[in-house]
Amino acid sequence: MLETAPLLLAASAFGGYLLGAIPFGLVITRVAGLGDIRSIGSGNIGATNVLRTGRKDLAFLTLILDSGKGAIAALLALWLVGTETAALAAGAFAVLGHNFPVWLGFKGGKGVATTLGTLIATSWPVGLAACGIWLLMAVLFRYSSLSALVALAVAPVLAHWLASESHVWTFAALALLAWGRHHENIRRLLKGEESKIGAKKAKG
Repeated sequence: MLETAPLLLAASAFGGYLLGAIPFGLVITRVAGLGDIRSIGSGNIGATNVLRTGRKDLAFLTLILDSGKGAIAALLALWLVGTETAALAAGAFAVLGHNFPVWLGFKGGKGVATTLGTLIATSWPVGLAACGIWLLMAVLFRYSSLSALVALAVAPVLAHWLASESHVWTFAALALLAWGRHHENIRRLLKGEESKIGAKKAKG
């Protein structure tokens, strides 16, 4: 693997963070006249909470844009810097930007769509497999959180066979971050209180 100069690696990470910090869900719902998405449901800015407004079109657009943040960050770093390490760093920091956006007091979403975008851009076989697992779990159980937790937990395992060691460690770190961000959802899943996909009212 090609070595990445520390300055270029830092620039990739910083650029990824700034791209990831764009709160598309918040912007889209405000433009649509739905007010502040943070005032309903879980209070998050991601597609799942946008779906609770009843606007499936806006939720889908948010999903595409949020996943695109991770993918574009990684692909831009790969194009400009030319190394796998830079791409992984940019994608991972895009997830951090989505989760902890400086513009919103570091209170953002949970980063699932942005993580999946990063997976697809840096290792498309793993990314597509993770998306397939998410979709299957969502159809079977209708829990967005459970689908995400399972899909992202499997990703580093798949990367062991389908990608490099750097992918394994990066995807594992992103999975741990996602599990940490979903701690309230995990608690509700265990209690049988988690809201299902499509529910307009939810605690989180």
